[in-house]
Amino acid sequence: MHFISNLTNILATQVQQLGFFKKVVTIIKDYYPNILEGIANTLLIALIGTVIGLLIGVLTGLIRTIPLSKNPVVKCIQKIVNVIISIYVEIFRGTPMMVQSMVIFWGFAGLTGGNTLPVIPAGIIIVSINTGAYMAEIVRGGIISIDKGQFEGAHSLGMNHAQTMFNVIIPQMFRNILPSVSNEFVINVKDTSVLNVIGVYELYKIGDIIIKGNFWMFETYLVICVIYFILTFTITRILRLIEKKLAGNENYVICGSQSNPDAEIKVGGTN
Repeated sequence: MHFISNLTNILATQVQQLGFFKKVVTIIKDYYPNILEGIANTLLIALIGTVIGLLIGVLTGLIRTIPLSKNPVVKCIQKIVNVIISIYVEIFRGTPMMVQSMVIFWGFAGLTGGNTLPVIPAGIIIVSINTGAYMAEIVRGGIISIDKGQFEGAHSLGMNHAQTMFNVIIPQMFRNILPSVSNEFVINVKDTSVLNVIGVYELYKIGDIIIKGNFWMFETYLVICVIYFILTFTITRILRLIEKKLAGNENYVICGSQSNPDAEIKVGGTN
């Protein structure tokens, strides 16, 4: 009897497992067009939002690093702008994106008499503004990380602040902050899930719609979870390869080195 009981439990478990995998296959088979739509919207919003957020971060970073003018009026304007930027950064870094989504989406509707933004542009705007607040600090930290001697060297060559930033500092800054920018993009891929509160058909929202049609909550969310993992894992590996390419070779020899014969410059076949 004990053997029969164990055999029955094993068979029941196998049937349940077959039912589970059948449900997973059915979800992918029946809803793959919707899932692909969710993936496309998720990547679109995350990518554009990250790029615009980076531009916002670069702009605010440049403004905050401009030396204060000796002109009292210009100096006062600079301080006011810096205060506004600081408030923007603190508010959007200190509040959840879900709450920001509701405030921006329905706030726009309140100001326009009930007219709401299309959900995809609204999602891009929300992610861009939120990302810009984080990028502002990332860019500022990247600029500060550049050795002050390079600022002084550029100024000694007659460059003004704008020329110094665009020709000397910003190229190095982008290389320094690339890991942080890549990480922010991966975070945005996951954080777009909060945009379901305003009706954006991103990946999580598609999962919610699938559940309303089949009531398979665990299986559906498991599929969505695996897709999120595949997206973030793939993106992370691609971005790391890009970072390695930009970093260059770890070992190199300065051409013309007098201490290394292999680095001597040869002209016309002779040393």
